Amino acid sequence: MSTPIRAAPVQAGRRWAVLAVILASAVLDLLDATITNLAAPTIAADLGGGETLIQWLGAGYALALGVLLVPAGRLGDKYGRRRLFLIGIGGFTIASVACGIAGSAGTLIAARIVQGAFGALMIPQGFGIVRAVFPRDQLGKAFSAFAPTLGASSVGGPVLAGFLIQADLLGLGWRAMFLINIVLGGATFLAATRLLPADGGRSGAPEMSVDGIGAGLLGVAMVAFLYGLIDGSAHGWGSVPYLCLAGGAAFFGLFCVRQRTAASPLIEPSLLRNRGFTAGLVLGVVFFAAVSGLLYVMSLLMQYDLRFTPVTAAVGLIPVAAGIVVASVACHRLIARLGRDLILIGLLTTLAGTGWLLFVASSAPRDVWALVPPALVTGLGMGACFGTVFDVTMGDIDPRQTGSASGSLTAIQQLANALGAAAVTTIYFGAGDQEGAATRSLLIVIVATIVCCGLVRLLPRKAQLRHAS
Repeated sequence: MSTPIRAAPVQAGRRWAVLAVILASAVLDLLDATITNLAAPTIAADLGGGETLIQWLGAGYALALGVLLVPAGRLGDKYGRRRLFLIGIGGFTIASVACGIAGSAGTLIAARIVQGAFGALMIPQGFGIVRAVFPRDQLGKAFSAFAPTLGASSVGGPVLAGFLIQADLLGLGWRAMFLINIVLGGATFLAATRLLPADGGRSGAPEMSVDGIGAGLLGVAMVAFLYGLIDGSAHGWGSVPYLCLAGGAAFFGLFCVRQRTAASPLIEPSLLRNRGFTAGLVLGVVFFAAVSGLLYVMSLLMQYDLRFTPVTAAVGLIPVAAGIVVASVACHRLIARLGRDLILIGLLTTLAGTGWLLFVASSAPRDVWALVPPALVTGLGMGACFGTVFDVTMGDIDPRQTGSASGSLTAIQQLANALGAAAVTTIYFGAGDQEGAATRSLLIVIVATIVCCGLVRLLPRKAQLRHAS
């Protein structure tokens, strides 16, 4: 029998410092996950690579993060969360430097994938550490800090990118976005070495084994899907992109078979037999793919269609971040009472904001302020769904499976971010005329959001708060 993971005792006041370190790492991850949404056109103009580079910058990072999240979480359980966290944040910082000094499009994409891989080592350890150091009656308060922080960070990356490009610190231009991680990542690493409690892991536990074959099959499937979408939009829909998409479907099928036979599958088959969880999984894929694509298209709309500068485009995204923070805080108090109805409210609000954005964009506004109201409404809708989707999806599962379910949903969110950004930008760049590019992309987001509305009634009625596990 394996021995449970035990962390060194942590004093009450120090727990909140530990939480601050974990939040800092999560913010760092999300900032870098989204920072290229706005900066991609500037980077492509400098390094070349065109729309292919624009699409791979975000998709490559999210791909590595999503494929490796669940295996990395089990590695932390097996060898110790503190150790894996430090390896993750250290490697993430070094990969950030590699991004900042990259001299070609290919080198930058490779560095982004490595950055995402180290992010996957770092992120799941943080949630486990918080559960280990906080007593059960304080977990709710600790985890309530994540939704607004992470929601703001998901849009804060592009906003930060715009201002850093405009500031042109030390003549670095877009490279400053990555090189500031020398300070941010270094400070987080040093704080983690001093504050995070030691834990020994469970190296002898068979349930901690990592399904490398399953992760490999999923990774190949996702790469094939992304390459097919991106190559098709960049070079035309010949035989290569269609073969890649077909190959991606085949490898994904093999991945599904593997999940039924593996000793330690990435997604427990019993979870997929739960209708509410499966419906939430599908809704999460569609929703997060849609909003990931929406944020990318908003950046492209403002910079390519409306000819705004990066800093002006950043200002246009601030209302989205504000809406996410406000709704995340408010919905933390409402989810226990409203359950799945809160998700429907959030989806309808997102739908209204996106439709309003489509109407305003079609009139080609001359200043960014016309986009502020629809951007704010869209952010409120997103914030009402972020986190809420996960908590409601897990409403009917066995509490003993909460950890596995939460890890699977987080990984699926990242993979959806990669696919959504690639798919929606494929539609954007594949439009025959520049004027119709944003319109078609926004219409796809609207259709996807409507599909999500139809799935809400299949979800559990009430939420299971993840901090209760």
